Amino acid sequence: MDYARVLSVNVGEPRPIEASVGVTGIDKRPADGPVPVTVPGPSRSGLAGDAICDVTNHGGPDQAVYAYAREDLDTWAAELGRELPAGVFGENLTTSGVDTTGALIGERWRVGTTLLEVSCPRIPCRTFAVWLEQERWQHTFTQRALPGAYLRVLTPGAITAGDSIDIVHRPDHDVTIGVVFRALTLEPELLPRLVDIDALSGKFRDRARKRVNA
Repeated sequence: MDYARVLSVNVGEPRPIEASVGVTGIDKRPADGPVPVTVPGPSRSGLAGDAICDVTNHGGPDQAVYAYAREDLDTWAAELGRELPAGVFGENLTTSGVDTTGALIGERWRVGTTLLEVSCPRIPCRTFAVWLEQERWQHTFTQRALPGAYLRVLTPGAITAGDSIDIVHRPDHDVTIGVVFRALTLEPELLPRLVDIDALSGKFRDRARKRVNA
């Protein structure tokens, strides 16, 4: 099976963690059956039953669904010398056959009965490092620049493991998840490319504008 698809739909319950947030929903596990997906309120997940604990940095309409490619998890597994099960990066959708780093901002995916739109990359936080028990993980993850893609929900519905991912719209620009991530972390010279991308998450677009105009 080489078509683009969802391998696993993952949700997390709150659990304690020895980080500043004290509790986290990053430990996401595969769900059985269809998972309802809606447009979330501020600091909420788009997936039913999925906890958001760090309400400052996660959740909300522009970060409703987080997708990470199984291919990239396998790259990390080889580098770290450990198994990385679906959901371990805190992703809601573990995908196959989709280049999440190469996804264009504003690209639209038909998944199950939902319509999703690529909105921004994941920026690694301290909780992520503590969860994986990897020293300098934020630096390592940033340098590799395989951040995965956040998506907003345009049409609510449900997603089930095995659903195909059909890219139904690609906007007329070349700003990808990878470009946005590198602009905000490693390559500030790319920031001017972000300021006019309307589909980019507002907080990232505003950050780019402030830095460009500083």
